[in-house]
Amino acid sequence: MTWSIIARDRASGAIGIAVATRFFAVGARVPYIATGIGAVATQAMVNPFYGPRGLQLLREGVPAADVVRLLTAADDGQAHRQVHVMDAAGRFAAHTGTACIDWCGHVIRDGFSVAGNMLAGPQVIEQTAAAFQSGAALSFARRLIAALKAGESVGGDKRGKQSAALLIHGAEEYSDLDLRVDDHADPLAELERLETVSRQHWVHFRQFMPTRSNPAGITDRATIEAGIAAGQAAETG
Repeated sequence: MTWSIIARDRASGAIGIAVATRFFAVGARVPYIATGIGAVATQAMVNPFYGPRGLQLLREGVPAADVVRLLTAADDGQAHRQVHVMDAAGRFAAHTGTACIDWCGHVIRDGFSVAGNMLAGPQVIEQTAAAFQSGAALSFARRLIAALKAGESVGGDKRGKQSAALLIHGAEEYSDLDLRVDDHADPLAELERLETVSRQHWVHFRQFMPTRSNPAGITDRATIEAGIAAGQAAETG
């Protein structure tokens, strides 16, 4: 009932997951990322334990393929599950259970994976993958959204549209971007709008927040406002 993409941005090292579905609040259940550790997307008849358990295994240094194996082997419902995983080394693995509803499947490419079920056909993940591969000129967030929009343009979730989400982690433990559209007639268009809004203020403010290297962050309001204004000028220029 969902399709999603997990990817690493080659330029920055950021990890991202984008997902869309005909189901309520997909961002609350599918995407899981730990900075510098990896990512898990759990879907189909979703098992919400796959996310936290998968990230814990990744923290312990378990490779992506073994994470998928361990998650599914311990689950009597694994035939109904779909999951894909990226580890810290950039390796990907995926599982599409035999009882997942057609069309269902996954692809693993250099630097990303795409998985989906209850789709209009295999063209959905094929076009999602192709759009991500050809979208290197875009920012990472816009590239992920564009990939899902390409999948939607050839059918997407065969039941229709309802929710979408985008989660990106950069260098810090907290997310760079966490956008959720829980219930909308055109969730990917709304997700795209929210990403545009994020670039009006949030992405420029984010650079002044506490970091590992500067745990207090920047608190001088004049410096913050000047930096935001400079970022906004660069965005529009």
